[in-house]
Amino acid sequence: MLSAVSASVAESILPKTGALGTLVARLKHTLPDLPYDYNALEPYISADIMKLHHQKHHQTYVNNLNAAEEQLAEAMHKDNINQIIKLQPVLKFNGGGHINHSIFWEVLSPNGGGEPTGDLMHIITRDFGSFDRMKEELTNVTVAIQGSGWGWLGYNPNSFRLRVAALPNQDPLQPTTGLIPLFGIDVWEHAYYLQYKNVRPDYVKAIWNIVNWNAVSERLAAAKQCS
Repeated sequence: MLSAVSASVAESILPKTGALGTLVARLKHTLPDLPYDYNALEPYISADIMKLHHQKHHQTYVNNLNAAEEQLAEAMHKDNINQIIKLQPVLKFNGGGHINHSIFWEVLSPNGGGEPTGDLMHIITRDFGSFDRMKEELTNVTVAIQGSGWGWLGYNPNSFRLRVAALPNQDPLQPTTGLIPLFGIDVWEHAYYLQYKNVRPDYVKAIWNIVNWNAVSERLAAAKQCS
């Protein structure tokens, strides 16, 4: 049986062309293209950071995930329970890194920033009182993460409400908490240190200038259909 994270990666990123086990065995995960140039998010995120973050760090998660899934398929074929269990942390870390970053690139835009509109703004106001209160809450929990991790705005498909959450390392939001990810802020040092040094709050503050609210709204609409 595939881990929850491995299954989530395959279901959310790869095309559905057959049984999950067959799909994982035949296809490899690939690094998604950015929807903008590496320098497009300047001055908020530098081209050097974006290139390193995308080409090196995200690519590493993809490579390691593919390798781990090949090892998992072999272990399953051999019914090697010890090896299957041993691979779970590797799948969670690299699968989560691939999921998280694939979302991250999409919810940023050189034409972003400002405030959302329509249904997204209505639900934010309903669940947090105001956009500014949501922004403050997400900023605070993200800045406060000890070490590396992610701050998230997610949708709870059971209560039909938005929630803010913070997770360590590359833990993926949905398999970990049940929340469907709408917008995430990466606070691993490789996401900001070349430009912001150790001043994480300045980086998190800058992110709000490049949020792609159209993409976040689309993710909310899709999440509501899954409820």
